[in-house]
Amino acid sequence: MSTTDPLAALAALPGVAESVDAVRTAVDRVYGHRVMRRRSNEVTSEAALRGARGSAALAGADWALEEVRRRTDFGDAGEPHLVGAALRLTAEAGQMLSVWRQSPLRVLARLHLVAAGGTGADDTVGRPRQAGERVDEPLIGPEPPGADEVAGRLDGLARLLLAGTEAPALVTAAVVHGELLALRPFVSCNGLVARAAERIVLVGSGLDPKSICPAEVGHAEQGAASYVAALEGYVSGRPEGMTAWIAHCGRAVELGVRESTAVCEALQRGAA
Repeated sequence: MSTTDPLAALAALPGVAESVDAVRTAVDRVYGHRVMRRRSNEVTSEAALRGARGSAALAGADWALEEVRRRTDFGDAGEPHLVGAALRLTAEAGQMLSVWRQSPLRVLARLHLVAAGGTGADDTVGRPRQAGERVDEPLIGPEPPGADEVAGRLDGLARLLLAGTEAPALVTAAVVHGELLALRPFVSCNGLVARAAERIVLVGSGLDPKSICPAEVGHAEQGAASYVAALEGYVSGRPEGMTAWIAHCGRAVELGVRESTAVCEALQRGAA
């Protein structure tokens, strides 16, 4: 396996190619739907809404889609805040593509600022946590590392992304997502930020340029227990664990594609 391109090395693990191929086939299929020729903006908008709902559900606010659609006041605490944060992040992610290519860490700080907005927050917002600061959100998985390790690994992730890679978009997105969940670099909203970053990679890579394949829907559909179990595989660093995490992320994209395909079908029937 390559030592100069770690992401490409992951792509070469047994079983990863199958996940990559399945995702590519699914994405190509929905992009080929006849509705996408004239109404892609509507599909994008609906995918954003459903993706935000899915991300909020994994954060602990499992609201019905129609409730998310109709609400305008999301407050500054509890479940309403989580749903509002997910909606804001989904909108912000689409504005961050060019900045991501130049400074991923700047984008992550911005995403956390957006997610935490409205909380009356202090100087912990928009920056990685420091020594002595604890993560204030439901446990996502294994205990996160300390602040010094977080800083080093965030810097390493940024350098890896800026160096470029020949790895498929799914692999890069899965690593960004998994690393942010494992590190939980901020004092709050790490899951929301990690899933928004995954969305940025999938869109910015060209795999899903119109942002119509909401992986967040698929992560939520697979369930929190499956999400945490897959993350534990990533954190283990073992080849089989990494493969399982990439496969989990791939399945999430496929389920997101299925959701948007249903939207396309509804639009075609005039029912959406």
